[in-house]
Amino acid sequence: MSDYLIRATGFGGHVRAFAARTTNIVEEIRRRHDMWNTATAAAGRTLTCTLMMGAMLKGEENLSVKVKGGGPIGQIIAEANAHGEGRAYVTNPHVHFELNEMGKLDVRRAVGTEGFLYVVKDLGMREPYKGSSPIVSGEIGEDFTYYFVTSEQTPSAVGVGVLVNPEDRSVLASGGFILQLLPNTPEEVVSKIEERIAGLPQVSRMIGEGLTPEEILERVMDEPKVLSRTDIRFTCTCSPEKVTKVLISLGREEMENMIAEQGEAEVHCHFCNERYHYDKAALEELLKEM
Repeated sequence: MSDYLIRATGFGGHVRAFAARTTNIVEEIRRRHDMWNTATAAAGRTLTCTLMMGAMLKGEENLSVKVKGGGPIGQIIAEANAHGEGRAYVTNPHVHFELNEMGKLDVRRAVGTEGFLYVVKDLGMREPYKGSSPIVSGEIGEDFTYYFVTSEQTPSAVGVGVLVNPEDRSVLASGGFILQLLPNTPEEVVSKIEERIAGLPQVSRMIGEGLTPEEILERVMDEPKVLSRTDIRFTCTCSPEKVTKVLISLGREEMENMIAEQGEAEVHCHFCNERYHYDKAALEELLKEM
């Protein structure tokens, strides 16, 4: 099944919602970075939230998210845009712990709870929007919920989950939802949402059982009305042309020193894990072009 996300409203237009299935894109970043199970869950939850936040943007707007909680995973970096394109990586992909007391991957232990969640949005203005909030649990979903309330003043409920095959570390299911209350939402609507979310199975289980994003929203909202659907795909903005421009931007003197001292160069993209290698002849050719 393909990855996609939907935008919707519910409860007579009082609530806006986003839901996504991200199984394939999370498996893609796991494979590219050889992630271990707990790291995959943490990165997958973060990327899923970031992709749904991307659906809140317009045109060529984009955003980046950094989760820095002080845990052994280091930083989680995710990026997305309004077209369903996303990418992510973690500082240390080789992090895994035994299941926690609830029988779930111990994402909290990997992420840590001493730090912040940072969001930067490029909205096409002179300065990007920057927001942040403290890490409150390290479970990612709760941390994004707190971010929306404190940094964007939008009461929200965020649910995300990743199910990993313990045998081969592949991603079996990944997805999530975001519900956001619009101004003047009646208290009875808030109570209904709280009650339904409390009785909701794990998101990863619902995705694993084959529920679509539409069906997940039907479980938590009255009168869900889908406004749009966007396919999700892994996209990295690096390319040989961009890497070449980076090397040229170093300047003639730096390039000459690199050739004399190292005789080669390698540029590593953290997001897609591709490595671009330039031998001495390639560097000398670039030097001629400069």
